[in-house]
Amino acid sequence: MNTRLIAASFKGRTAARRPANLGQILRWLLLFAGGILMVMPITYMISTSLKWPHEIYNLALIPNEPHLENYTYVLEDGRFYGWFVNSLIIALITTVSNVLFDSLVGYTLCKFRFAGRYIVFIAILSTLMIPTEMLVIPWYLMSQAFGWLDTYWGIMFPGLMTAFGTFLMKQFFETVPNDFIEAARIDGLNELEIWWTIAMPLVRPALAALAIFVFLGNWTAFIWPLIVTNSVEMYTLPVGLSSFSDEADVQWELIMTGAAISTIPTLVVFLVFQRFIIRGVVMAGLKG
Repeated sequence: MNTRLIAASFKGRTAARRPANLGQILRWLLLFAGGILMVMPITYMISTSLKWPHEIYNLALIPNEPHLENYTYVLEDGRFYGWFVNSLIIALITTVSNVLFDSLVGYTLCKFRFAGRYIVFIAILSTLMIPTEMLVIPWYLMSQAFGWLDTYWGIMFPGLMTAFGTFLMKQFFETVPNDFIEAARIDGLNELEIWWTIAMPLVRPALAALAIFVFLGNWTAFIWPLIVTNSVEMYTLPVGLSSFSDEADVQWELIMTGAAISTIPTLVVFLVFQRFIIRGVVMAGLKG
């Protein structure tokens, strides 16, 4: 018996030490190359933020005279903090709005039976096929008509609810057993209480994934905030960073410095909650 165990153990170790085949090596090389391509823009951004203006067009990743004066200049500029706060307010409010309203709509479409339910769902999904560029003019005319130009509400209202969020939440609510819902109704809970106390805790991975997607999307939004804002005080961070220019040239070193600082919150959010992102996307695809 001991001899068999020793032989099996030796065989397992031999198999574990077996060299990788050509296919595995090629896959690892491909992944390594893809990783380098993805990291290069961030590396170049940080490198440029450490350069003097006359070194900007030097493609070397390591500056000849690295310094932190660009960071000092950006952080001492009072406008940067205003832009940061604007982006933070807009991203947080739209995130909370999406989590609440998208989950309400997804729960309604999933757990209620009413005429036209599938038509409503298909109509919501069909909006995903409309390019954002086609919606900019109607959004602007609406903002102008209601006096929302150059306001927080004007920047936020297009993203307070999303079709993707509704689809994601509906797919996850499909996993909530109907027996739980019926039992709660028998116990006397109303529909809002069932949604909040029974259904929502069971779809927390989807809520986390949706919150992360919405926050990152609004944190990095550029086109619509650029169109709807007029005053420098109402700029969001991406729009404000693009204003670091003068009549002669664009101050790329300051733009890259501000971009490097503004990337920190998104990196922190991704590193902390990346498992929710992956799980949310995978589960949404499996349930589709």
